[in-house]
Amino acid sequence: MSGIGIAIVGIIVFFLGYRYYSKLIAERIYRLDPNYVTPAHQYKDGVDFVPTNKFVLWGHHFTSVAGAAPIVGPAIAVYWGWLPAFLWVVLGTVFAAGVHDFGTLVLSVRNKGQSVGTLAQNLIGKKAKLLFLFIILILVLMVNAVFAWVIANLFISFPASVLSVFIQIPLAVWIGYSVYKKKGSMLVPSLIALAVMYLTAIISSRVSFLQIDLIAWMGGEGATGMFGLSTTSSAFFIWIIILMIYVYIASTLPVWKLLQPRDYINSHQLVVGLAILYLGLLFSNPEITAPATNSGADVSWFPLLFITIACGAISGFHGLVSSGTSSKQLDKETDARFVGYLGAVGEGALALVTIVAVITFFPSTEQFTATYSSFTEASGAGLGVFVNGASQLAGGLGIPADIATTIVSVIVVSFAATTLDTSVRLMRYIISELGVEYKIPALTKTHVATSVAVVLSAALVLLPEGPKGFGSGGYLLWPLFGTSNQLLAGISLLLISIWLKNQGRNYMIAFIPMVFLLFMTLLAMFNQVLFKWAWYGSEASMLLFIFGAIIFVFAVWIILTAVSTLYKKDRLT
Repeated sequence: MSGIGIAIVGIIVFFLGYRYYSKLIAERIYRLDPNYVTPAHQYKDGVDFVPTNKFVLWGHHFTSVAGAAPIVGPAIAVYWGWLPAFLWVVLGTVFAAGVHDFGTLVLSVRNKGQSVGTLAQNLIGKKAKLLFLFIILILVLMVNAVFAWVIANLFISFPASVLSVFIQIPLAVWIGYSVYKKKGSMLVPSLIALAVMYLTAIISSRVSFLQIDLIAWMGGEGATGMFGLSTTSSAFFIWIIILMIYVYIASTLPVWKLLQPRDYINSHQLVVGLAILYLGLLFSNPEITAPATNSGADVSWFPLLFITIACGAISGFHGLVSSGTSSKQLDKETDARFVGYLGAVGEGALALVTIVAVITFFPSTEQFTATYSSFTEASGAGLGVFVNGASQLAGGLGIPADIATTIVSVIVVSFAATTLDTSVRLMRYIISELGVEYKIPALTKTHVATSVAVVLSAALVLLPEGPKGFGSGGYLLWPLFGTSNQLLAGISLLLISIWLKNQGRNYMIAFIPMVFLLFMTLLAMFNQVLFKWAWYGSEASMLLFIFGAIIFVFAVWIILTAVSTLYKKDRLT
């Protein structure tokens, strides 16, 4: 069977979902008002509340939510066969992710740009809000650790991509200055920046001294690096420190200086990257060598499939971006459909092409099965298989393999970096909010809250010991990231349901996916916390057990409280 077939089916379903289903939701359910004064205008401050063109905002939103997760999750989940992963990505995007991302954006805009954590207080009480904020805090902390781990490892594996990624930073600052100080257009400068990045990537692929290979600079893999660590561990440590310094600066700058222009560049990267991969698929017409289903899987797909693909079908982190940053930049309420629902569709398209790239990469079913011999092996190999599979698709357009690999890694790192500093910014908001609640004035200060966020994130990714050696934090936390992420999405859909019910509107569009998602996620989390992590005495298992148990208890409490208020009149309008 050809990979083109399932890609076409998926794209058609995405198109129909945006064209008809999102329009129905916008007009009949959310009832968007073009004359509504959005928080971006009402509280305009030039830092966080900034009215933004919908295409630029879509760029920020899209690239903030489309990090490495919609690549890593599907690349692992094809272990159970391509069919379950395909169905969950396509149907989950249209009927769950789009509703969730769109809904949290509208809900926040209608309530002063408040985050879903704060909105929980209006809906189900102050205690629920505090518990929800702690769940969100743990989630964004894990996001920071996971994505920092991913970026550092990609820099180590693909050193030719580093220079291109770092060149983007001054280019983005230049674009921000040009647009917001000189009132110019962002489109042409961002395309120029993208061309510079890709030209740098091409040259770096062929010119070795432009490749920032820290391991080679320290004497190679067999040498001893810093503090008695191996050169690989030393390189990982250096990249984590550099990343933490970067996200500290990026998350404290006004959004127009770096966040928006860099995300706008990345939105073009994503469009270009998707175009390359889908066109490469069209011209190369590869055959699917992976099985449709894996009857010999050592781990059941039920319910793990729905938390392994934590992004690309639906993701609670999207609600944090929608209500945390995007709602503060929405120019018109009617732009919410374009930014929120289409952002979810874009991520679904990325997850879909990830599936196709992986299942068409191997020359034979036997080679796929050998690489994906167990769920553990799939978890370790997934991201690398995608990069190589995507490079193979790009080869259908005549792009040399080494250049294609570098460009794909640049795209993945850029998305992950966008998610990382957006997440740190969100973590700063939450820490400040908790500082207000618990009367700790120091935590309400921007630089204090950001310092706490950065130090905790660095500690979580560096300190835990695990199968990947030094700095296993991001790898270890991936299973818990999936469950907590989906729990957050389910709770956010529950908040949307309550809000719609209070407005006298049909809340089933949020309620049905909420029930499905919470059932699958709570079941998966219960099994992991009680039957897996609780019985192993390793540091890694204890870390997962402690975080998982806290999140599980908090989530159940919030859900029970929320369900009890579903049929009560609420203050939220």
